Amino acid sequence: MLYLTLGIITSVFAVVALTMFALAIRKIVRTVGIGRPVEPERKGPFGQRLTMTLIEILGHTRMIKRPWVGVAHWFVMVSFPLLVFTVIEAQGEVFDPHFHLPLIYDWTVYGLAIEIIAGASLVGILGLTAYRLINSPKRIGRESRFMNSRHWTAYYVEAYIIGLLIAIFAIRGLKAAMDDFPFPVWATPISYAVGTFMPGEAAVAEPAIALVAAFKLIISYAFFVVLAVNLTMGVGWHRFLAPVNIYFKRKADGAPSHGAAKQMMDGSGTKPLDFEEADPDEDPFGAGKIEDFTWKGLLDFTSCTECGRCQSQCPAWNTGKPLSPKKVILDLQAHAYEKAPYLLQGITEETLAEKPDESHAGVDVLALLNKPLVGTEEEGGVIHPDELWSCTNCGACVEQCPVDIEHIDHILDMRRYQVMVESNFPSEANTLLKNLENKANPWGMAEDKRMDWIQELAEQENPVEVQVVDDKLDEDTEYLFWVGCAGALEDRAKKTTKAIAELLDIAGVKFAVLGGMEACTGDPARRLGMEYVFQMLAQQNVETLNEVGVTKIVASCPHCFNTLANEYPQLGGTYEVVHHSQLLAKLVEDGQLTPVQSVDEDITYHDPCFLGRHNKVYTPPRDIMAQVPGVKTKEMHRHKEKGFCCGAGGARMWMEERIGKRINTERVDEALTTNPDTVSTACPFCQVMLGDAINEKKSKGEAKESLEVVDVSQLLLRSVKGDKPAEV
Repeated sequence: MLYLTLGIITSVFAVVALTMFALAIRKIVRTVGIGRPVEPERKGPFGQRLTMTLIEILGHTRMIKRPWVGVAHWFVMVSFPLLVFTVIEAQGEVFDPHFHLPLIYDWTVYGLAIEIIAGASLVGILGLTAYRLINSPKRIGRESRFMNSRHWTAYYVEAYIIGLLIAIFAIRGLKAAMDDFPFPVWATPISYAVGTFMPGEAAVAEPAIALVAAFKLIISYAFFVVLAVNLTMGVGWHRFLAPVNIYFKRKADGAPSHGAAKQMMDGSGTKPLDFEEADPDEDPFGAGKIEDFTWKGLLDFTSCTECGRCQSQCPAWNTGKPLSPKKVILDLQAHAYEKAPYLLQGITEETLAEKPDESHAGVDVLALLNKPLVGTEEEGGVIHPDELWSCTNCGACVEQCPVDIEHIDHILDMRRYQVMVESNFPSEANTLLKNLENKANPWGMAEDKRMDWIQELAEQENPVEVQVVDDKLDEDTEYLFWVGCAGALEDRAKKTTKAIAELLDIAGVKFAVLGGMEACTGDPARRLGMEYVFQMLAQQNVETLNEVGVTKIVASCPHCFNTLANEYPQLGGTYEVVHHSQLLAKLVEDGQLTPVQSVDEDITYHDPCFLGRHNKVYTPPRDIMAQVPGVKTKEMHRHKEKGFCCGAGGARMWMEERIGKRINTERVDEALTTNPDTVSTACPFCQVMLGDAINEKKSKGEAKESLEVVDVSQLLLRSVKGDKPAEV
């Protein structure tokens, strides 16, 4: 009677739970479906995307960035599909404690696989639970990556997994105790060890097996019920949704969505937005409401596991600002699932006006439909403006996310709407946009000022002549040197520009510059959200580059490098683009540049975000320093893919930093822990930001007066020439 009762109860529970789960999946699919169409490129090629998804999931290529956590999570992940066999077996065991799966029940390989996976998973989940407890926000506050996470959901999932695994070993131990276990001791040592503590008498062991099996089934089916009534429980749902989200990521080769900013697409989602033909009523100008995101964006929000890896690496969050990439995603997720049911019913402002007395369970649906996506507490916004404008576009969140959420794309879409539709953005950025529109550079300086550094090189002790393109690029010119606005107009960055020009001259590389014909690539405008100004500048530059016959470009600014290499092809400008550190490292390797003078300094290198994380150029700058005699390098704690931003990206260089600690100060504090003589980098923005922070430290007596920030090209020139480059 016990077995029949348990069997009926668990069977009914199974039907109810799985039906609820299927209906929940339907709700998620319909909710995600309120988003706009995605770019066609996300849908294929099928084979490449499927292979990429399997490699990323089975190889745990993103999770393994935190090694022990990644290994523990891998076993827990693998246990989920594999231990389904034990759940099926349990459904038979509630009816008959001696039930075995057909065919495989006595395969030693099967018994060994369950033993290893279940044992490793139990150790792993206990370790992950302990890690969560030790790093609880209650203990370490804002430093916890679990801050802004919903804790009960994680602890519930962990408790369920622990209970399931313990039940598996309890049943196997009982069977071993009553000599009804077909596997040898060597293959299932944990089960036999548990069996030594279990009763072997059939009268006791058999009902115990049925009861434990019923417990295992009930907590498993309860898990599906809990998921069904909590559609935003990402820590539970991600095991079903993450593979789908990974499959539809922006890049089919598996790379994170770094590099080029997401293009603005028309209302159909099939082609880039043409501002001359765009219809504001049909085409999305960024995201002003939740349904303006694509369905991939809504899938991103649904897939968040609340692990907090993005938050732990975010420079804004780490310096006391309100921006947490995780919180942004979770807030958008909550809003989407709150609003979607009414959108799916076809409820609009007009239908509400027609039936003003219709009840919606006490929900102010009109207020919900009109809730601004970005707004202060008083405005009732989903995302606070201080969160939106704190982002530096550094890409740390995207780099760390184990389920490939594209945080920057969503932040950029919201910025676009705020800038182009609402005209609501930090006041300082208005000057930036005016300067870009009127003078084609962020500082608003005259066009002829771009030539000053060329004159300075010509007037120094050992003059260097720089060719300026007049009409067409000479046939024997190997590279167009893209100087960039900072490199041409900012005094500290001009030193880098002159160093690169001297090195190319010494190496015998024929190069030329556009001089006054060069305009800002448009990166600051695009990252601010003003796509129109970006396209205006970009189209102007592409036209110039194509007219003069450019095929190969060397750029000193990583932002220019990224834009020219990854974004200009969207507008018809396809070139072979290298960063100056890549070219100089190759010239040293090929013997065209030979460092001879010893530079006896302790140096720490700062990875520019748009050179490193966005374009994976980590080695060349370090190779250059390694070839300079006398240089001793010491890495900062956060470097390469975990490098910390200088605070200039995302157009932040032209906006005031009023909240929390300055990002550049935080980075310099980290640099000072290495006790360097010099901080080197390979980006003019970084050079300015870090230099400003170091000067502030010097004024307070917190850094030695001799400390300076230099580009790796300047270090190389000192060694190649045998002295410091002349400064004009």
